[in-house]
Amino acid sequence: MTVSLCVREPYQVDGNRHLRFGVAAAAAVPGIGALAPVVSADGAAAVGGHIDDTLGDRLTRYLADGVAIDDAVEVLLGAADVSVRRGRQLHGVGRSSSVTATGRDCVAAADRDGDHYTVAGTHLPSEAALDAIADRYTGAAFGDDPLAERLIDALTAASGVGIDSRRGGDADSDGPLTVGSAAVRVVTTEATDDRRFYNDLRIDASESPIADLETTYNAALLGYEQTVDAYADPDGSPSS
Repeated sequence: MTVSLCVREPYQVDGNRHLRFGVAAAAAVPGIGALAPVVSADGAAAVGGHIDDTLGDRLTRYLADGVAIDDAVEVLLGAADVSVRRGRQLHGVGRSSSVTATGRDCVAAADRDGDHYTVAGTHLPSEAALDAIADRYTGAAFGDDPLAERLIDALTAASGVGIDSRRGGDADSDGPLTVGSAAVRVVTTEATDDRRFYNDLRIDASESPIADLETTYNAALLGYEQTVDAYADPDGSPSS
């Protein structure tokens, strides 16, 4: 019961090439931020369907060892029981490749692979949700706004068409599920002097998780800016 977007964006600072990796995810059940997003300085992935809470750590280790994300996903899925594998969705981007894998038993599921981004979902009212996310993200890709902000905005684009066929009040659905969750996480290869806490946010249980994630992001960004203004050292980094 998850819809998610994974992104890789290269950028330059003082002539040095860096990468941003990010994931945004939303679900019609609580706590998706603890399970679906997998983000490190080597890649970004998201899990849907049958979620194994060890899968993220194993994938992160493969990527850190230099394994391409498509090869890593193939190994991880191949190691799972057939019934689990058929009900699992796993997609993401690594440093140089991308992958989407949707098991044949995933319900109302689909995925998109845009090379530097992937988007996927299960229990979708329609594939229009994925199209809305992809269109909103690609329209602002590599832009000046923070990646976390653009990822949340892409999730918001799907709200109007619905992200889960079983979520009550979502688009035309009258399903039994009313409490959902949402999360965003961004990691960069650029070393920074301070933790930019607006890059790692979760709404674990809410009847309006995506809207609440956007509100929380705006508050966290303001808090970060206030902290920098109030307590920065002369070199521009916040003091400890």
